[in-house]
Amino acid sequence: MAHLSETAVAKIREICDRYVDEPTPLMMILSDIQNEYGYIPLEVQEIVSEKTGISVAEIYGVVTFYSYFSLKPKGKYVIGCCLGTACYVKGGGQVFDKFAEVLGIKGGETTADGLFTLDALRCLGACGIAPAVSINGKVYPKVKVSDVPDIVASYRNA
Repeated sequence: MAHLSETAVAKIREICDRYVDEPTPLMMILSDIQNEYGYIPLEVQEIVSEKTGISVAEIYGVVTFYSYFSLKPKGKYVIGCCLGTACYVKGGGQVFDKFAEVLGIKGGETTADGLFTLDALRCLGACGIAPAVSINGKVYPKVKVSDVPDIVASYRNA
């Protein structure tokens, strides 16, 4: 979306128009845009600002505060490694580091082929199966460092 097409601009404006009668529409608008395009770059935030009257600074603040929203495109597979207390003490940090090593990226980055994004999560709410990893919503329980290469390979070969 580096340079938005007229179709994309029209779609973003249509999303904004859906919530014109809502007293606080921003989260719903941003959620719909994130679902539609996978990320919310500054150019899109400017269109939302123009349509809603909400400042770009406020929109940017929301986009960068909530981990659900992204300023950059995410990979086809988003790997979320839980680093909450239970997962961390059971090796979640090492699991995260192994994913970074196998994928050749740092947390928050996407592989050059656009296949994987690696994110650190604060809590999956799966403390009983720590350390837990989520890939596009599928939760992997009790992940060991030795499991990581096979997990990645299963998605590469899908």
